Amino acid sequence: MHAPPLFEDLLIILLVSVFVAFISLRLKLPLLVGLMLTGIVIGPYGLGLIKDLAAIEVLAEIGVMLLLFTIGLEFSLKRLKEMKRLVMIGGGLQVLLTVAATAGVSFLFGRSFNQSVFFGFLIALSSTAIVLKSYADGGETDAPHGRAGVGILLFQDISIVLMMLFVPILGGKDAVSFGAIVKTLGGSLLALVLIVAAAWFIIPVLLKQVGKFKTPELFILTIVLLFLGISFLTSQFGLSLALGAFIAGMVLADTDYSHQVTADILPFRDVFNSLFFVSIGLLLSVGALIENISTVLLWVAFLVVGKFLIIWAVVQLLGFPQRVSAMTALGLAQVGEFSFVLAKSGKSFDLLNDADYQKFLAASIISMIATPFMIAAAPGFGDFFQKIFKDKREKDIEVIDEEIHLTSSGGLKNHVIIVGYGLNGRNLARVLRSVLVPYTILEVNMETVRQAKEKGEKINFGDATRREVLHHAHIEEAHALVLAMSDPNAARRTVKQARQMNERMHIVVRTRYTTEITELLELGANEVIPEEFETSIEIFSRVLQCYGVDRHIIEGQIAAVRRQGYEMLRSPSLQPVNIGNLNAALHEAVTETVKLEGGSPIVGQSLAELDLRNRTGATLIAVVRNGETKINPGGKYKLHQNDLLVLLGTVEKIERALDIINPNAAHIGFNP
Repeated sequence: MHAPPLFEDLLIILLVSVFVAFISLRLKLPLLVGLMLTGIVIGPYGLGLIKDLAAIEVLAEIGVMLLLFTIGLEFSLKRLKEMKRLVMIGGGLQVLLTVAATAGVSFLFGRSFNQSVFFGFLIALSSTAIVLKSYADGGETDAPHGRAGVGILLFQDISIVLMMLFVPILGGKDAVSFGAIVKTLGGSLLALVLIVAAAWFIIPVLLKQVGKFKTPELFILTIVLLFLGISFLTSQFGLSLALGAFIAGMVLADTDYSHQVTADILPFRDVFNSLFFVSIGLLLSVGALIENISTVLLWVAFLVVGKFLIIWAVVQLLGFPQRVSAMTALGLAQVGEFSFVLAKSGKSFDLLNDADYQKFLAASIISMIATPFMIAAAPGFGDFFQKIFKDKREKDIEVIDEEIHLTSSGGLKNHVIIVGYGLNGRNLARVLRSVLVPYTILEVNMETVRQAKEKGEKINFGDATRREVLHHAHIEEAHALVLAMSDPNAARRTVKQARQMNERMHIVVRTRYTTEITELLELGANEVIPEEFETSIEIFSRVLQCYGVDRHIIEGQIAAVRRQGYEMLRSPSLQPVNIGNLNAALHEAVTETVKLEGGSPIVGQSLAELDLRNRTGATLIAVVRNGETKINPGGKYKLHQNDLLVLLGTVEKIERALDIINPNAAHIGFNP
């Protein structure tokens, strides 16, 4: 019995993908590039190893859906509402200007008006899959350029509905009235609103009922049903399957199950998503590329430079600094995967001949292969671009200068500069305001600045990576700088710049990952607070609370873990630890808190006299007296009535210690 063609195709794709991915990673090339090269090598225009292209395309589309589903899990309806200006104004202007510019150039080169407009549709879209994956891998989704890029991409995905409606009209094969177009588009948007509203109310209730069974298989099946079901519904109203997947993830992001969903879906996403990037390479004809190399490279240059300039201008109009505008524009300067769907449709309506179709595919794939490299180079390019083209926002810098000088006349010195006005920045500002500590805030989102100013906040527009902005914030006189933004590249540049301008200032940086600690400390930060490490501390502190451990003891443990943990994180040269022995020791060790009653025979004894460790093997690690904790007290320390003794050791050792201290002592409980 022979294996079906799809099985053989998948086996070939995985076999070649693993090999090419290994080579790509060894050469420090982006994995996405390796996967697309895999498709070129094994595709019908390469070695011709793939037989069932249609089935592979279906699996690849599932990969795009899964990618957008997991991206949606990182968003929420609240966050989308906050981004409405980026989506509607930013995305709308980008699509309209790109279509108009492309159509104008195409018309000048002798194309018909209908063809020119269609070319504009193709060029207007960017690759949602590649851009969002690159941003997610680099931790840049929440960075200013990441948020701007996501907003524009969302509008592009929605605009596909209107573009698909216009294709038959431009092809002259279908006479559709303007009223019919408005009706269809309005129906699609209304359906989108209804689907989101229904999902918002139904999904949390459904998952709550499913969760009662505590069966992982049922939970995963329900998630897959929701994911595919919402995607199917959106497709029935003219919207893309991928957009429906994004909506499903976005609705689930507001539930208590989002983290579990992410953990369950990630393995499927990575496999199917790899098929998508391979499928892109399958489309490219190397022979056609070589034959039309000069034309293809000209098209690539036009679409990359043209889209860069348009998106840069749009993001500038939204009020972002030059650096953020340039980074966003460079990240979106490629053709998107949904353009291939449009291209196939246009080909069937004679809007693209075979030669143009292959040229477009070649130019598109080259631009997509270049995208990970462009995104990686975007931070450095943004800095360079900002130095060449200064921000034309002198009025904003003057406002900063004027406000701080007015305050400094009342003695604004030793102030705190807060960079970023997200959740952490807002909370810090509130606390500083309540304790009368002077501060000022720098934020690169003009809309956020405007809204906060209306509420009376001490906030100003300014990019903290710029030396002049930090100078106008009086960094030379500041006592502390707190970086509460979600842009790792900008954080590194800001720390380096700030340390050069003020050597005495205390710099605190919030980061997402522990891997960034060492570099930030070397650049001049005094403290780096990684979210994942602090989350682990919060988890174990709450577990200890559940076991009834005294709050003072918990705080002592937190202080010890922070001290030891951060030292380990920032000191890669420490000797390796035998993890197996350590895990075994931690598994056996417990702590016990016991109150020393008045009738205990050891009341009044010193720890040296008690000699508890030699007698029992248990260790007295702390004593709590009158609300104050004494960590590791010395041998001369005398025990008093009502002291809380914290013991560490195995269960057997602690039981022997309790027999000596007081067999009738009130035990708070063993704590693993």
